[in-house]
Amino acid sequence: MIIDTHAHLDYPDFEHDLPAVLEAARQAGVDRVITIGTGLESSRRAVALAERFENVFAVVGLHPTYVAEETSGWLEGIRALAAHPKVAAIGETGLDYHHLPSENLASSPAISALQAEMASDTEAAIVDGAYKAAQAEAFTAQLDLAAEFGLNVVIHQRDAWDDTLDLLHPYTGKLRGVFHCFGNTPAQALDLVALGHLVSFTGIVTFKNAALVRETVAAIPLDAFMVETDCPYLAPVPHRGKRCEPAHTRLVAEQIAATRGIALEEVAAATTRTAEGFFRMR
Repeated sequence: MIIDTHAHLDYPDFEHDLPAVLEAARQAGVDRVITIGTGLESSRRAVALAERFENVFAVVGLHPTYVAEETSGWLEGIRALAAHPKVAAIGETGLDYHHLPSENLASSPAISALQAEMASDTEAAIVDGAYKAAQAEAFTAQLDLAAEFGLNVVIHQRDAWDDTLDLLHPYTGKLRGVFHCFGNTPAQALDLVALGHLVSFTGIVTFKNAALVRETVAAIPLDAFMVETDCPYLAPVPHRGKRCEPAHTRLVAEQIAATRGIALEEVAAATTRTAEGFFRMR
């Protein structure tokens, strides 16, 4: 059996047919699904789904790109949810510098070229710095919360590798992280494993242009990663461009098995053991 360790079942994409989606997953050999919160309300919906479906568990937290728009009491709300018996971890949390606020300053049609240049030199540093600081504060708060509850963390990292590791370092020995939808190098994956952390792979592993991901899949120990969909996003081949579903975790595992030259059953057994050791699923 396989566990989809990262899904977003609370998204509107699954509003009308979630029971059928979960049954399709079961028939594909995906017997448990972990649905991930991206903010306070999303996390509440994730917990409600975990209460509704026996084979669904929740992760609660605040996604870095939503930090600026979240309400002021979000942390206490997440803390209240963290005590729920079907909450398996804290997240997804982390840092994301892929799109910075300064991009909007420089591209605004209301300013001249000279003003845009000035903005890139001054305002950009201010707004981007504030944006990164807010993400770092939220990330640290959730790491503290995870340590408080004895939970691990689901980490979103995009274009913020060094800062993410710097913030995570003081928690070594207190908690573990899984870097979901991992797309960095094999060397970086092995660095995480050496620190006690894990990585997780999505349908990207099936994409034609994802040679680096498959290289990482082949390079790391079998007990150092998990499988996920990040559904409704990143549907694997042959469903690319369509809605992704938990059932597609099997396709991710099949590609990993083919890449490593081992049986699907071996990947399924190893990733299930790893997930059961990482997440609180009781």
